[in-house]
Amino acid sequence: MNDYRDVTYRSLNNKRVIISGGGSGIGAELVKAFAAQGARVAFVDIDEGAGQELATTLGEPVRFYPCDIRDIARLQAVITDIEVDQGPTHILINNAGLDDRHAIEDITPEYWDNCQAINLRHHVFATQAVLPAMKAAGGGVVINLGSISWMRGRPGMVGYTAAKAAINGLTRTLAQELGEHGIRVNSLVPGAISTPRQERLWLTPEVNQRFLDQQALKFRLHADDVARLALFLGSEESRGCTGQNFIVDAGLTLN
Repeated sequence: MNDYRDVTYRSLNNKRVIISGGGSGIGAELVKAFAAQGARVAFVDIDEGAGQELATTLGEPVRFYPCDIRDIARLQAVITDIEVDQGPTHILINNAGLDDRHAIEDITPEYWDNCQAINLRHHVFATQAVLPAMKAAGGGVVINLGSISWMRGRPGMVGYTAAKAAINGLTRTLAQELGEHGIRVNSLVPGAISTPRQERLWLTPEVNQRFLDQQALKFRLHADDVARLALFLGSEESRGCTGQNFIVDAGLTLN
């Protein structure tokens, strides 16, 4: 288990961080990583049980706020509550997402809209909600979680890949638009990350081996590999980086 103390980012100490989808998987690892660096972390998740358990385990100054990120009015109200509770936001990480498999023949308009709401729409409106505080402070950091799935043209998840491809364009446009305010916007793009959910649903030994065969680096990636890069992007060590895709995939996209 990574305790995130091999490297200390002093600029993250006491920074106020908001993370969506922080109750499990990559999101939970992001919460742990920033908390270990001394940041004040608030996270939202639809799973109240998992969110509360993680917040209780980590203790202050980590705080959990139950929220369905598809409800934009509720999401923005929660962000307001967080800023009232812990102060203006320095770092926003738009992490929440769901990579359910689906065939093109089975997609309905309702399914498509729900897929975009979970994987894309909240990135826009969470960013909108933290902008006043970031502009007033003269800067901030937004990290959007992407995926290499769209780069590889992965079948069986067109709603997901379309949303993740859009995050690339969203990130570049926002970086240009918000740069004059000192706000950096980057996309963190995971590869084949082994998480408990994926292991439970479809990550068989055969699938694991297929990823290893295709990767340049012959080890399986886990959520902490993503969290380590997120710490760098949130810190002042990456002060010159904006509008970019930062890929963590052990070389999977080389094929």
